[in-house]
Amino acid sequence: MLGEYVKIRKSALFAGVAIIALLIGGLVYALADNLYTSLEEFAQVASVVGSHYMEDVDSEDLIRAGIKGMLETLDPYSEYLDPKRHQALLEHTHGQFEGLGIEITIKDGWLTVISPLEDTPAERMGIQAGDRIIEIEGISTEGIPAEEAVAKLRGKKGTMVNITIEREGIREPMGYTIERDVISLRAVPYFGVAPGGIGYVRLNRFSDISSDELKEAVSDLLQEDIKGLILDLRGNPGGLLTQAVAVASVFLEPDRLVVETKGKAKSQNKQFHSFGKPLYPDLPLAVLVDGGSASGSEIVAGAIQDWDRGVIIGDTTFGKGLVQNVIQLKDGAGLKLSTAKYLIPSGRSIQRLEELSGTISSLETDIDEETGAPDSSRAKHRFFTKGGRVVYGGGGITPDLIVPHERLSPLEYNLLAKLSFFDFAVHYTATHPDMPKGLEVDDAMLSEFKQFLESKDFTYQTSSEVELEELKEAVKEEEATEKITGPIQDLEELLRAEKEKNFERSREYISSEIKENILVKLYGQSAKYEGVWFEHHPQIRRAIQLLSNPGEYKRLLTSG
Repeated sequence: MLGEYVKIRKSALFAGVAIIALLIGGLVYALADNLYTSLEEFAQVASVVGSHYMEDVDSEDLIRAGIKGMLETLDPYSEYLDPKRHQALLEHTHGQFEGLGIEITIKDGWLTVISPLEDTPAERMGIQAGDRIIEIEGISTEGIPAEEAVAKLRGKKGTMVNITIEREGIREPMGYTIERDVISLRAVPYFGVAPGGIGYVRLNRFSDISSDELKEAVSDLLQEDIKGLILDLRGNPGGLLTQAVAVASVFLEPDRLVVETKGKAKSQNKQFHSFGKPLYPDLPLAVLVDGGSASGSEIVAGAIQDWDRGVIIGDTTFGKGLVQNVIQLKDGAGLKLSTAKYLIPSGRSIQRLEELSGTISSLETDIDEETGAPDSSRAKHRFFTKGGRVVYGGGGITPDLIVPHERLSPLEYNLLAKLSFFDFAVHYTATHPDMPKGLEVDDAMLSEFKQFLESKDFTYQTSSEVELEELKEAVKEEEATEKITGPIQDLEELLRAEKEKNFERSREYISSEIKENILVKLYGQSAKYEGVWFEHHPQIRRAIQLLSNPGEYKRLLTSG
């Protein structure tokens, strides 16, 4: 029995090795001897593990681990995608799936609706943010994993699903029978006119409908006689390269280089130029970016910056400048492999250098003017825009105007992470369903929010409290005398008193988050932009100020 088991395991392992050989078949010709030698060694190790490891080894798990390890040595983005992750990637880039149209999370062990998507079966049937889905097809969802819940809620267009929900303010659970439909994920969730007659467009992904939705938004805004336009790419992780080029073409004259790809294979060496007549060719433009803006967002922002077409505002972008091709594997799996680097019009790379092994040492570094030593902390090449402005490569896109996100305090972080604002909005709107869009958060509402937190036993630790806990543990281990423990207790009281002031210090942030969550709960996602973002987001406020000042805008784009 054992011999037969080992034989089966060996066979499976060698089959896995064969699969790996096929995956990297394109490299065989170039690497020939080294590759075959390495594969023989891998096969030998796999065989020994399968035969002699102390417990049973699943051959597929072992082979996948080998594939994962192989890809991890290349770069941060090459990876094996199991069928579920591969399907999720396809849905993201194609911008649609079939289901109900709700954003969900697991909260307190129950499936909870974060938000229904606009114009979807869930929204049309009246599903609301905060609803707790307690049953799917009569089976309790308590403790259900998020992936399993998604699988049960999604399905072919035209099929039905029965769910039961609990809603705060309503005593009895409510049953819904909802017909599934094709759900389109909008690339432009909102566009409108900000104060001062400045157009605003939020672009959150580069799917195959992004440029079409952007053109529609810009066309509508141009009818409003806007004085300038804000393109918000904050948090946009990228997507399809072709769509990044199409988006850039909305703003650039035709035949302008948008991005170039360079790889080992000649087929990967390509140039992509803007095309067609630009829809927004000359009016002032501000592009908002942050550390979550990556890949396609960086290509668009970099092309706009390199051609001096607009001003980039916000935080330095993520720095993802590698081209990934997704190769279909068996059983719905995929291989995402980096095959080239992106170079934007000035010739610079946007790839963050510290993520590429051996890259930094091979590049020239800037010289620190004060010490005369290499400035290895930046390790960037110096480049120039069309108008002669200095820009840098090798670390994302550095904005022309740095306006960083405000760092959250421990109180603010914990309120956000624990969905306290969301929960309060659900609670508050259950008894105040007719709040106007122009609502303001007053002292009475803040007081009610504090009471709500107390009822939920909300707690958090400041960084000082964390350090004090570590000190107490050290003192306890050393069996310190009361001369030490006494002052520690006094310090605890001081920190507790100081902590009471944190709520007032964060009053503005807390008020804006309460307002945003209430508006979204009552009026949908679009309500938060005009009600909160235009007023409270520092990057948007700075962009409005800049686009309302032609002199400053021109100076930024012409300063060498």
